Amino acid sequence: MTAPLAEGADLKTVRGAYEQAYAEEPFVLLLPAGQQPQTQHVVGSNMCHLQVEVDEGARRVVATSAIDNLTKGTGGAAVQCMNLALGFDEGAGLSRAAVAP
Repeated sequence: MTAPLAEGADLKTVRGAYEQAYAEEPFVLLLPAGQQPQTQHVVGSNMCHLQVEVDEGARRVVATSAIDNLTKGTGGAAVQCMNLALGFDEGAGLSRAAVAP
């Protein structure tokens, strides 16, 4: 995903916003700077690996992510939502570990 970079914003600002937004999300991992998401690291899990960068030349925010569409897709979302609706632990029955790193 790309989006225009707000006036006065830089990578530190953007990264800080993402860190704050996803700090309490058990199934979203904001990767360390310079590390790109890879499908092999999320296969069979309910995880979303996320990276955010800034293209200064184009003045754009660039966000990339990797998910396993079967587990993190509708099936995993259904279990996660059911857990929340019924008062269970949000991650009950959902894996955070990939099948093969």
